[in-house]
Amino acid sequence: MSSADPVKPVHILFVGAGAVGCFYASRLHHPSHNIYASLTARSNYDTIVSSALLRIPVCRCGSPGCTAPVRAAAPEGGWDYVVVTTKALPDRTDDAALVAPLVSAKTCIVLIQNGVGVEGPYRARFPQNPILSAVTVISAEQIKQGTIRQNRWTRISIGPFGKGLVGTSTAGEEDMHDVVRRGADCMSDLAGWWQVHGKIPDVKSHTELELQTIRWHKLCINSAFNPSAVLSGGLGNADQLKDAELREHIMGVMLEIWDAAPKVLGQSLPDDLGTPERIIKSTERNAGAKPSMLLDWEAGRPMELEVILGNPIRIAKEAGVDMPRLQSIYALLRSMQSQRDAASSVTKL
Repeated sequence: MSSADPVKPVHILFVGAGAVGCFYASRLHHPSHNIYASLTARSNYDTIVSSALLRIPVCRCGSPGCTAPVRAAAPEGGWDYVVVTTKALPDRTDDAALVAPLVSAKTCIVLIQNGVGVEGPYRARFPQNPILSAVTVISAEQIKQGTIRQNRWTRISIGPFGKGLVGTSTAGEEDMHDVVRRGADCMSDLAGWWQVHGKIPDVKSHTELELQTIRWHKLCINSAFNPSAVLSGGLGNADQLKDAELREHIMGVMLEIWDAAPKVLGQSLPDDLGTPERIIKSTERNAGAKPSMLLDWEAGRPMELEVILGNPIRIAKEAGVDMPRLQSIYALLRSMQSQRDAASSVTKL
């Protein structure tokens, strides 16, 4: 893993100034080491700029609720990295199109987002650009606009993305090998900078298959607890497990994903990954926490239904696996969100 300071300035743009974007950008911005991080912000732009607490350049990304393309002032030669940390909402926005004005031939795209299948639209639009897929477990939150609090530990796993495990690419095989190789080089540099300059000890580099395995493993948590928090009427993760019927339901969803993942990935899950039983025991100790999907629902924001529920169902079906529990949850939440959207539209008339 490389951790040497770059000879030429490296310019990194984070799209999304929530807790994840602000935290990881702040751990990369080191002008004394020739590394420059910038942020785009939307709803919290004015607060961040006026507070002067975040010592990173911040670009305005439209107005609150705006879905227009991002047009940040690029450095000479373009951005070296564009890191996307926004919520993945492919049913609402084409995020690959959103960042297209920021991407040049040399740009490495980094996706720190939940769910599975998030990389596909980017690979289709940018067949020759290196793409890094990343999964983070981060105990940080935006307690108010522009104020990010890191509570405890942070872990981020990164892997290059070629054409996907079951996907296709417009690039030829030889070209794709080169794209993946360049992605691996970018991964080595990025991981090294976060570890050495950002003082984040738990940064792990992986192969594409290893990283996709981590994505599917995290679904055992996200696809079980997040939707059920909404459907249960607002119960946090630990509180769901106090109810015998909900506990059985949570375990059933986890096992459905646990059984489907090897068939999607083409190999068994590694022995060192936490089993559903271990995940439940760990979750019982995390009292009071509300999952992100519940927070989005309570705030009237769209939920990450496609990447956490819809995409896994469709990808598993391509591998010959049905996921009936996940499909039922997906259908119910899609209906709830659709009805709320319709009611909101009528109210605005």
